[in-house]
Amino acid sequence: MPHLRSIESKSGLAGDRFPFSVPVIRNLRALETSATVTFLVGENGSGKSTLLEGIAAAAHLPTVGSDSIENDPTLEPQRELGRALRLVWNLKVRRGFFLRAEDFFGYAKALSKLRSELQQRLKDVETEFAGRSDWAKGLARGPAANSLAEMERRYGVNLDENSHGQSFLKLFRSRFVPDGLYLLDEPEAPLSPQSQLALMSMIGDMIQDRAQFIIATHSPILLGYPGATIYSFDDGAIRRVEYEDLDHVVITRDFLNARERFLKYL
Repeated sequence: MPHLRSIESKSGLAGDRFPFSVPVIRNLRALETSATVTFLVGENGSGKSTLLEGIAAAAHLPTVGSDSIENDPTLEPQRELGRALRLVWNLKVRRGFFLRAEDFFGYAKALSKLRSELQQRLKDVETEFAGRSDWAKGLARGPAANSLAEMERRYGVNLDENSHGQSFLKLFRSRFVPDGLYLLDEPEAPLSPQSQLALMSMIGDMIQDRAQFIIATHSPILLGYPGATIYSFDDGAIRRVEYEDLDHVVITRDFLNARERFLKYL
C-alpha cells in the first residue's frame, strides 16, 4: 500500500506571489497519489517541480545533493507552499529522499573533493608520523581511513570517474532504504535511454520493498512505467491523462515514425 494517499490544500492557495501565482498551484484542491508511482508532466514553468518541492517540504524529506529544504534560503517559497499543504497518509514515513537531477552533478563533485581530501590526509599522516610506531600511525590514520572505506563501500572507488548516468544510478541505489517515499525531479537528465530503462527496473525492485515514487519528468520512457498514474500540469490545471494521449509520447512517436516531416522545416 502506498504511504502517501493524497495531497490537499489546507485553505486555498490564492495569492499574487510565487508559488501561489502559478495557476496549477492556485487551483490545487486535492491530488490523489495512491499509486506506487505517480508522474507529474508538463512544460517548463508549469509548476510540477514547484509542487514536488512543496511536497518534499511538507513531508520533511532529506535532500540529496544540496542543502536541505529546511535550510536552503532559495526555497523559502516552497517551504511556504509546504505549510499550505496537507499530506494524507496511509502510513506516515520520514524515510526516503528528494532528489533534483540538477543537484546530482554538484553532489558527485563534492564527493570527489572529499575523497581527495581524505586521501591527502592519509599521505600527511605518513609524513607527520614518520619514525613513530605502527600503532600510533594507525590511530592517526583511523578517522580518514574509515571515512574513505565507508565512502567507497557506498559509492564505489570514485563516483566522479563514472559516466553521469552510471554515477546517478549508483548514487540512487546507495541511498535507497525500504519503506521510503522518493520524490524525483527530472531524473532522466543524466541518463541515456538504456540507463532510463535501468532506473525503471530499479524502481520496480524498490517497490517490492514498499517504496513509493512521485516523479516529475519529460521522459516518454519513464512515463511508460506499468500501472503508473500520470498527471498533466499543462493548461493551468492538473488533470489525469493516459500515457498514449501525452504530447511527449505523441510527438516522440510521430518524430520517430516520420522524422523527415519535422526536419524539413529546419
